[in-house]
Amino acid sequence: MTKKNFILPLLIMSQFACTSLWFAGNAIVDDLALKTGLGNGIVGYVLSSVQLGFIFGTLVFALLMIADRFSPSKVFAICALLAALCNFSLLANNITKWHILGARFGTGFFLAGIYPVGMKIAADYYKNGLGKALGYLVGALVLGTAFPFLISGLNLGSNYQTILKTTSFLALLGGAIVVVLVPNGPFRKPSAKLQIKAGLRLFKNTNFYKSAIGYFGHMWELYAFWAFTPLALKTINTIQNTNYSVPIFTFIVIALGAVSCAIGGTLSKKYGSYKIAIVSLFISGIFCVISPLLFTIPTVFFCIGWCIWGMAVTADSPQFSSLVAQSAPAELKGTALTVVNSIGFAISILSIQLLSYLSTNISIPLIFLFLGIGPAIGLYTLLSKKYN
Repeated sequence: MTKKNFILPLLIMSQFACTSLWFAGNAIVDDLALKTGLGNGIVGYVLSSVQLGFIFGTLVFALLMIADRFSPSKVFAICALLAALCNFSLLANNITKWHILGARFGTGFFLAGIYPVGMKIAADYYKNGLGKALGYLVGALVLGTAFPFLISGLNLGSNYQTILKTTSFLALLGGAIVVVLVPNGPFRKPSAKLQIKAGLRLFKNTNFYKSAIGYFGHMWELYAFWAFTPLALKTINTIQNTNYSVPIFTFIVIALGAVSCAIGGTLSKKYGSYKIAIVSLFISGIFCVISPLLFTIPTVFFCIGWCIWGMAVTADSPQFSSLVAQSAPAELKGTALTVVNSIGFAISILSIQLLSYLSTNISIPLIFLFLGIGPAIGLYTLLSKKYN
């Protein structure tokens, strides 16, 4: 039996290893598309297919209550194996456009059994101090999100076959660690039967509803902020005639979010997840409002401000997940986390598409104002009635 003190480090290592299929995979799609003769035109579809696979997967997992009806450790391991096989299949000598899209979609689909299920496992172990546990767990995943930009900035992604082999192996290793060393947690309460509408009924719970809306507001801002950070630096480089490295800067901004997740998780032990989430969402919302002003100052101060924003925009993520898990019945925690993830990632696609449209129709420094819609709605919902 693994001691509880080792559970969180093992989960962190396993989550990072398995989600490397997602993060590092995004770093090689350009190279993969070009080397297979499909050209740059397919790159956007390859990236989107992973996101769509994850959204579809979380929807299926939530409807079927997979993480609540079955052992989450076994679900995690099986999904790690299947995701690794999807990833490894891209090493085939002759691959078509549909093979690439299908493999990346499949990878995203099975990641639905890794990311939210990993948080479910943590919730089964850490009834008290869940905010801190998820702070470190999500922090590791945020660092993984930054990883492709580091690969790009240091020119380490030249051999896509090596990256595919490495990430597939890491996913298998991560799944094995969980199934062997991380058994079902002491606070796990399995659901006895399938309840198709269980996910929807959760929204009748006021605390769950408020936590979920706060998370959705956070997701409206987060991924669009990350996605358009490279464009923001390119713009300020042009305005100020500077030459800061776009991928390295993007890596730093996202990686600092991992630090803030850990800090927020630690502070949540003293102040509670609700207060940490509120403060983080408020700070990031302020940056949305003042974002045009950041483009009028010297690049070095722009970078400092953007880094602070990068910390604030991420710190509330694990705290919202903690609030969601705590507000759901024990037998539905996995379903609660999965359904909120599914809707949240769908919302992130909408905000990314909005900023993509705006970036070709209005001045770049103005597009980040629209990210403030998410924090505004989230804060209004969280503060409109007392959170019990």
